[in-house]
Amino acid sequence: MKHISVLVPQGSSIVDTIISPFNLFKMANSYHQRLNGLSEPLYKIDLVGIDDKPVTYQGLFTVNPTASIDSIEKTNLIIISPISGNLANGVKVNQKFVEWMKKQRIQNGTDLASLCRGAFLLAETGLVNGKDCATHWAAQDLFKKWYPQVNLVAESIFCESNGIYSSGGAYSILNFTLYLIERFFGRETAIWTSKLSEIEFDRISQSEFIIFSGQKDHSDESIKSAQEFIESNFENKLNVETIAEKVHLNARSFLRRFKKATSNTPLEYIQRVRVEAAKKKLENTTDTIMEVMFSIGYNDEKAFRNTFRKYAGLSPKEYQLKYNREMAYA
Repeated sequence: MKHISVLVPQGSSIVDTIISPFNLFKMANSYHQRLNGLSEPLYKIDLVGIDDKPVTYQGLFTVNPTASIDSIEKTNLIIISPISGNLANGVKVNQKFVEWMKKQRIQNGTDLASLCRGAFLLAETGLVNGKDCATHWAAQDLFKKWYPQVNLVAESIFCESNGIYSSGGAYSILNFTLYLIERFFGRETAIWTSKLSEIEFDRISQSEFIIFSGQKDHSDESIKSAQEFIESNFENKLNVETIAEKVHLNARSFLRRFKKATSNTPLEYIQRVRVEAAKKKLENTTDTIMEVMFSIGYNDEKAFRNTFRKYAGLSPKEYQLKYNREMAYA
């Protein structure tokens, strides 16, 4: 059985930011088991403490860890709960978590997801040096001062890079948890969890194309610029020559470098961006299939349907009926 760890930090924290993600994951785990007819849940989910002693927050609320770091040999996902109050002290008293997270990531390839000011503990590991990271806006100046080697993305609600996630702040962690549920349990389970808990199911990054973040793990800045141009202009008519000219490359060199950097041809990338935009509209609006088609730059209904099915595995109508918040499980 796979394993998810929700950290119970020492020092000060807001208890809701620990228990709410834990409960959402438990709900998703139970539904996923029923949905797929599994004999046991996909994950064992623990509230993990530095030790097994209860931790009291604000002098009022006590959280009892269900496991300690010493009792867990391997975990697949660590939810790094926020620290609050005196952040310097919070970082200091949670150093055992920092070392444990580094060990899990290096030895087991564990995914890490920081919530709000949990980014301070994530940054302490050194695993996001040179990478993007998000935290609560009120803590950004201090974060930049303490961790100048981390690329703090101030405008982002959350960031993702190769299995390391970080979220902005406060109660957007509920939406962020739904995003993680989608990634680890699937979209159908995430939508069911959002409906049952009455949390808006939405892409919580300012970018509609977070799915493509992994395809930007390359060092070709010209191609990154081309990707960003495509993502900002996908509804317009695009061709290789136009995009290559925008990034000051000849068409032949552009094609070769784009394929090497992203593992897609420019046409495939354009198609995937358009399909992602279509999926978002089909999930979250009442637009008709034709309205969605025109809005993302297609004029040929057959071409749109074929391309959508190629990347989504369903027809646009099938996708809308299955994943639209108003239609799902009606």
